[in-house]
Amino acid sequence: MRTKRQGIVVWYQHSKNIKQLKRFGHLIYTSKRLKYAVLYVEQEGLEELEAKLLKYPFVSKVDRSYKPFIRTEYENAKPDKAKQYDYKMGI
Repeated sequence: MRTKRQGIVVWYQHSKNIKQLKRFGHLIYTSKRLKYAVLYVEQEGLEELEAKLLKYPFVSKVDRSYKPFIRTEYENAKPDKAKQYDYKMGI
């Protein structure tokens, strides 16, 4: 069974504290210039984790990714016939 995960963006003040962020979830990306890190965490304890992260003095802000809640099944997603013909021709 897969665990439900969600991405969070943690804005920090000093890049030396990245090691402390690693223990909260799966660290995907860090930007040293813009000073943020992207973590994947479990959805179940997300609110408690956000509160815990905001208690740290080096964390400025925590943003959630709403990707798991966006609908990806589209209605009328068929391309028109002219484009389908071009795709088959290799143009």
